[in-house]
Amino acid sequence: MLQESYKVLDQLRNPENVYVASFSKDYRYIWIRDCVYMSLPYVNKPNDMYEKTYHRLFDMLLDYEWKIDILRQHKPTFEWEYIHARYSEDGKEIHSQNWGHIQHDMIGGLLFGIGLGVKYGKQMLRNEADRILVQKLVEVLESVEYWHDPDNGMWEEWREVHSSSVGACVAGLKSVEALVHVPEELISKGLQTMFDLFPRESKDKPVDLAQLSLIYPYRLFTGLLGEQIVKNVESRLLRQRGVIRYEGDSYYNIKELEHGRAHPSDFYYGGEAEWTFGLPWLAMCHLELGNPDQALAYVRQTESVMLRPGVLPELYFSGSTQPNPNTPLGWSSAMYILAKEAIPSLTKEAISEI
Repeated sequence: MLQESYKVLDQLRNPENVYVASFSKDYRYIWIRDCVYMSLPYVNKPNDMYEKTYHRLFDMLLDYEWKIDILRQHKPTFEWEYIHARYSEDGKEIHSQNWGHIQHDMIGGLLFGIGLGVKYGKQMLRNEADRILVQKLVEVLESVEYWHDPDNGMWEEWREVHSSSVGACVAGLKSVEALVHVPEELISKGLQTMFDLFPRESKDKPVDLAQLSLIYPYRLFTGLLGEQIVKNVESRLLRQRGVIRYEGDSYYNIKELEHGRAHPSDFYYGGEAEWTFGLPWLAMCHLELGNPDQALAYVRQTESVMLRPGVLPELYFSGSTQPNPNTPLGWSSAMYILAKEAIPSLTKEAISEI
């Protein structure tokens, strides 16, 4: 199943080494966030696949360095003025569709991945232009005041201050401290917001799948704090074939086709779609928290919802075996690879239980 999962990533990677999220009509785009997660299986591999993805992302952003320079000086008014989170297959901004581009977690995740690559000995920065770009991204987070600026979050929906977005920025800033100048208060302000929100994701969401990122890969909430996040996700969001993003999610909700997505969130309770990458994500969180038995169980559960070896859809409709069209989803394959490959690093006793 690992080999087939890697084949999925190979198929979704374009000749310039960045990834489209899926081959479906709606997802045949390059999301920076998806590229960050889809590249993670390669960070510890003896090849240059990981850094090549980031080098192409650098080049995409350097094409819009003029916009980044404006953002460093002036907090924008309109969504399109922010750094775009999604690009066409040729790496260009998309202006034909309205989109929630205010996604601070995307910038934070990118910075985190850069620092993570350096930690693993990858040649992440090719030249001074790359280093200056990283410095400018730090300055953008300072300019927009990420620690209290409402963003569209991981799910690209309405604007709130999201713990997962703030946490991504904190982790990203900490990750590049050795590469560029990061003011200490820029990190401390974010940490304060995270603790003020804990254990909530936001004002509107008491618990959200995106909060798992605070445990893995960002490792900001460990011990009892991390356990509380996982407990909340498992008790309120975990389903048979995946994890719902949050209670009342209307995206691919079983009521969406007939009623649309404009109703209050409580209208959609009980019909939320089940996202497959939530299962291996929970496995990774349990590994971080020292719970190998639970991690093994989630890896098995992930394998049980594959359409065929290595192939995971974005989600299943609530309570059914019907996947949505975004299949295979590269992010899901990457999370499965990460969880599956992490198992051999456990004790022999844990391995014997597979």
